[in-house]
Amino acid sequence: MDKTKEDYQFHLHIRPGDVGKYVILPGDPGRCKRIAEYFDNPKLIASNREFTTYTGTLNGEKVSVCSTGIGGPSAAIAMEELVHCGADTFIRTGTSGGMDPNVIPGDIVIASGAIRMEGTSKEYMPIEFPAVADFDVTMNLVNAAKKLGYRYHVGIVECKDSFYGQQHPETMGVDYELQNKWNAWLKGGTLCSEMESAALYTIASVRHVKVSTVLLVFQNQERRKLGFEEYASDKDMDSCLKTAIEAIRMMIQEAKER
Repeated sequence: MDKTKEDYQFHLHIRPGDVGKYVILPGDPGRCKRIAEYFDNPKLIASNREFTTYTGTLNGEKVSVCSTGIGGPSAAIAMEELVHCGADTFIRTGTSGGMDPNVIPGDIVIASGAIRMEGTSKEYMPIEFPAVADFDVTMNLVNAAKKLGYRYHVGIVECKDSFYGQQHPETMGVDYELQNKWNAWLKGGTLCSEMESAALYTIASVRHVKVSTVLLVFQNQERRKLGFEEYASDKDMDSCLKTAIEAIRMMIQEAKER
């Protein structure tokens, strides 16, 4: 591939025509092949750093999966370069830590909005601007979860930059801020905590593309405080991935009917 061409993407090592308009965004590059196996005729397009891209088809429509790595900065790079190459509808998939005690490990969460407690989105829009999911993509995820019979929740997720600041806030110099805000998020009914959706939602608004998120709840530290020692397994990730795939099938069918 000629890396000197202007349309060649520096980080993802892709160019227009390599990806479809629909893209699934896992964090883990190791999960890309697993997702691509749901496609018809999947092909590895490129792999560089934390970014691995496969493209195939669903219902005759070109679709792709591209990993984003961990956190907002690398997720932002992935979305920007995918948009440069023609993608316009995204579904983030990944794991999360439950917050609401009613959210049980193994459940899935569909994020209608995200708390912008991270840094990347602040370089796109002022903090007063909300990080919200696209309504149509979100509703297709809800309908997919219903169709497949999965236990799901829809609502707000928290996004942060420090994984261990969430896990062990008392060890941080700003523990007073982390713990007070955590308690505020709980009072507001926040469902779970993760690291990418706030950045992706804000960027999507600025770039005028569509995105929503479906997450597997791997554990819930608030439930652990109540004495419940529960963890999801890697196999439970199938519910999250199948929901994303089914939602894309639904969107492709809707587009054909229009």
